[in-house]
Amino acid sequence: MTRVVAVLVAVVLVAAVPQVPRVGAAPAEPAAPTTPAAPVALDFHWGVATSGFQVEGSSPDSNWKRYVDAAAPRGEADPLRDAVDFWNRYPEDIARAAEMGVNTFRLSVEWARIEPAPGEYSAEALAHYDRIIAEIRSHGMVPMITMVHFTYPGWLADRGGMLSGDAVEAFGRFAQLITERWAGEGTMWVTVNEPLVFFKHEMTLGRVGPGDFSRFLDQIEAAHRLGYAAAHRADPGAMVTMNEAYLPLATGFTDTLIGDRVADVVDFVGIDYYYGVALNNLTAINAAWDDFAAVRPQPEGIYEAIAHYARSYPGKPIYIVENGMPTADGGRADGVDRGDFLRDTAFWLQRAVADGYPVIGYNHWSLVDNYEWGSYSPRFGLYRVDVLGDPALERRPTSGVDAYREVIAGGGVGPDYRPVLPTAWCSLSTIPETCLDPVSVEGPRAVLTG
Repeated sequence: MTRVVAVLVAVVLVAAVPQVPRVGAAPAEPAAPTTPAAPVALDFHWGVATSGFQVEGSSPDSNWKRYVDAAAPRGEADPLRDAVDFWNRYPEDIARAAEMGVNTFRLSVEWARIEPAPGEYSAEALAHYDRIIAEIRSHGMVPMITMVHFTYPGWLADRGGMLSGDAVEAFGRFAQLITERWAGEGTMWVTVNEPLVFFKHEMTLGRVGPGDFSRFLDQIEAAHRLGYAAAHRADPGAMVTMNEAYLPLATGFTDTLIGDRVADVVDFVGIDYYYGVALNNLTAINAAWDDFAAVRPQPEGIYEAIAHYARSYPGKPIYIVENGMPTADGGRADGVDRGDFLRDTAFWLQRAVADGYPVIGYNHWSLVDNYEWGSYSPRFGLYRVDVLGDPALERRPTSGVDAYREVIAGGGVGPDYRPVLPTAWCSLSTIPETCLDPVSVEGPRAVLTG
């Protein structure tokens, strides 16, 4: 099944779910900001993000490794090679993050590497992750560890993947092992990355069909609950979430599908915000064809995403677990600069904080260019890496590096900063409010709805 069909099927599945009244969601009036862009608190999490399969290299047998090994010779995917070789170059990459002032480093640990056979755990892999996590901590950064970022062991794939009858139990053992080993010292946890996108990926790999959707989400919920419990056994004060992609046309549906089901077992709401949809910005449709660089950035949409989740899950802190802007092999037809995008995004984050929304952190995706699930063309990295054209895998800084360093040092952009990118008009996620009263650079709308 093609990726386009997979996306369309997933959208149909989402749209087929009836919207139910929000439980416990009460509207909250945003307070007037003291300035359009006041600095955030000193303990705000400024982070970068990576995932194991996308950056590590030396990849073990997994669902995605099998797919790429079969698809690349047919020209249906770029060869994975050693990705950007983070497995061996982690000291220099972690140092680059620290040099920008980053205080939180998101990574995922590869289940396939840690448990190469059922019930057999690799002492070598665990010791290597020990070194990576120790390196993060040595620079004064908090690890945010993702347990499953779309990949799982090949032996589990042989049994049916996440639909296997023993998948949840196996995940629970894995979660227990890694939380006992790396919990504490402020370590944060993401149990399963983007469950709805995970399902879409599994359709791309041919591992599930539309009829498996409900059972897949049941399995993911059960796995998350085990991961959450394991993290809290290892560290009662742990901060644990299951991040979800913000889909501006379907936020109510996605809340119903997964967010509401795990609301009692998340310590903060994890949001991945990439795209907005508005009457003067319908370019997000290009993402359905994986043409990510053709999507016009809409940084102010991060404010709307925050407002939505603050209303859907009142009382929960909010963390932007992923946000970034892709290029196509390093360029964009619209010429949008990564540094400008990052500063604009910081402006709207600060506005949300100033308006009283409980935002505690932001991770930029990603620290370095990586393997974007079949292709090296979409590049999100603060540092460029040309995997297919540069055997040395040199890290080249983009304008985002200096921009992020300045943002972190200042707790955001300065009070006189005004966004470079124009705001969209009539966001389809908040009709009619954004049509009648568009979001303003100088102050909030009177009422924002989720």
